[in-house]
Amino acid sequence: MNTNTVTEQMTQAGQKIEHDSFAIVDNEVGGHSYQDDQWAIVRRMIHATADFEFNGLTHFHPQAIIAGLKAIKHGAPIVADVEMICVGLSKPRLAHFGVTTNHFISDEDVIAQAKAENSTRAVQAMRKAHKQGLLDGSIVAVGNAPTALLEVIRLIQEENVKPALIVGMPVGFVSAAESKAETELLGAVPWITTHGRKGGSTLVVAAIHALLALAEAS
Repeated sequence: MNTNTVTEQMTQAGQKIEHDSFAIVDNEVGGHSYQDDQWAIVRRMIHATADFEFNGLTHFHPQAIIAGLKAIKHGAPIVADVEMICVGLSKPRLAHFGVTTNHFISDEDVIAQAKAENSTRAVQAMRKAHKQGLLDGSIVAVGNAPTALLEVIRLIQEENVKPALIVGMPVGFVSAAESKAETELLGAVPWITTHGRKGGSTLVVAAIHALLALAEAS
C-alpha cells in the first residue's frame, strides 16, 4: 500500500484517478527493461503525455536515481531553463524537502547580455546561475532550450561545475537531439534524458515529481 502523503494528489478522487492511470499504463505498456525506480519515472512521463514512446526513449545514467534522491533529500536547488518548469512543479512537494526553484531566462541582465554577445537567453541564464553558485550540487532541469543544456555541459567540462543531476529533455529540431546525445557522454555527472527530438517541460516536471515521490517513499 502506498504510504506517501505529501507527494500524492490532495483528494481521494484525485488519487484514484492518478493511480488508475498508472495501472492503465502498466497494463498497456507491453513490457519494459527499466528498473523499478526508473520505471516509476518513465511511467509518470507517459502518464503526463499519453505517449508510450517514452518507454525506450528515456535514458538513465547508472547513478541518476541515487543522485537525484540524495539531492532532493538534502534540499538541493533546482535550476530550470524556463519558468514553465518552476510553475509546473508542486510547491508543497518541493517545500517538504526544502527545495527551491530558480530560472533566469527573463531577467533583464540576461536578455541584455544575450543581445550583446549574440547568444541565447538560455546560455546567459545558465551562466548567471553559475555565477550565483547555484549549479554545483543542483538539479539542472532543461525542457525547452538545447542551448541551455549545451552550456551546462561546457561549464562542466571547462569550469568544473558539478550538478547533482541533469534532467535534460529539451524538445525541438535544432540541437535538441544533439544536446541530449552530448549529455549522455557525461560520466561524472548523472543525467536523465529523452533520446531524439521529443522532450519538453511537461516531461521534466513529471520526472522530478516522480523523484519527489521516490524520495518520500525511501
